[in-house]
Amino acid sequence: MSEIVDTRGLSCPQPVLLVLSRMKAQGTGTVEVIVDNEVSRENVSRAARTQGWEVREEALGDDCRLILER
Repeated sequence: MSEIVDTRGLSCPQPVLLVLSRMKAQGTGTVEVIVDNEVSRENVSRAARTQGWEVREEALGDDCRLILER
C-alpha cells in the first residue's frame, strides 16, 4: 500500500520537507505525491532522486502525481 502526500497549496520548501519526512519514515515502498506547481514538482523529484528513489510522473488534471519508489 502506498502513502499519499498531498502538497497542493503549499510553497517550497514545505512539499520537499513533507516528502523527505515520509520517505525517511517509510524507508522503502511507494509514496505518491500530489503537487500543483512546477517548482514543487522539480524540487520534490530532485530530492527523491538524491535519496535513491525512482520517480515517475503522471498528469492529474491541472496537478501532477509523482510516484516515488524504492
